Amino acid sequence: MRELPVSSFSDPAQAAAPTRSHADAEQVRARNNVRFSGHGERVLMLAHGFGCDQTMWRWVVPAFERDHRVVLFDYVGCGKSDWSAFDPARYGDLHGYARDVLDIVNAFDLRDVVFVGHSVSAMVGVLASIEQPERFSQLILIGPSPCYVNEPGYTGGFERKDIEGLLDLMEKNYVGWAAYLAPVVMNNPDRTDLADELQASFCATDPRVTRQFARVTFLSDNRGDLAHVTVPSHILQCSEDAIAPESVAIYLRQALPGTTVHTMSATGHCPHMSHPDETVEIMKECLKQAP
Repeated sequence: MRELPVSSFSDPAQAAAPTRSHADAEQVRARNNVRFSGHGERVLMLAHGFGCDQTMWRWVVPAFERDHRVVLFDYVGCGKSDWSAFDPARYGDLHGYARDVLDIVNAFDLRDVVFVGHSVSAMVGVLASIEQPERFSQLILIGPSPCYVNEPGYTGGFERKDIEGLLDLMEKNYVGWAAYLAPVVMNNPDRTDLADELQASFCATDPRVTRQFARVTFLSDNRGDLAHVTVPSHILQCSEDAIAPESVAIYLRQALPGTTVHTMSATGHCPHMSHPDETVEIMKECLKQAP
């Protein structure tokens, strides 16, 4: 392996680690809009949630750039990724999104990665860590859920008919769906600007991609994968989270080996946007416990 030249990036902070080939790294970087910033040897990889992109982390990133190499990216079909690379077959389940994560990790030879996954990215990170545990030192999972649908003995927060109704609304009235869901997800009625931003993010994505991502997100069941996780994990659980209720965090505390649950004062499902200071404080506490 050879060093990736600094000139291949838009700024020196993006000069990453050794990689298998310059061409491979450049291809992955362009496809997933990969961006590096910060200093230090510890790698902090931030993965956005459904219908979002890497800009949602902008209030959190500055707190870690002094001591960490921060990795931001967009899943294919989101943000400024290469939308033409979207393959319905590859992204037919969450394993396709986990491959995006592992493609980045391997292309830039990232090691001892602290993976921070918001919402659906929590389970994406779980799957990636199961596939290549040697690449990850810690998982920080914000608002995670292994299954959104209520099942006997398990409260995921939604009846299946409610999920199907939400997906049906996406098909019939995409803009109306975005207008309905954004304030429910954010659940900070005094910060209408945040709900407006989330709604705009939903509408800025290719509806064809978002519909499939929504179906994959809300109908996936990853409970059976949890026992295979070997990487230490932390869960950030918000109050009054309509998407991932406290019952899910209680389940994860029992089902996910070696996990710690941090109950937040923050309300809603996007604390890195609505309550960035509290999110940063808890993340720093988690990082102190990383191997």
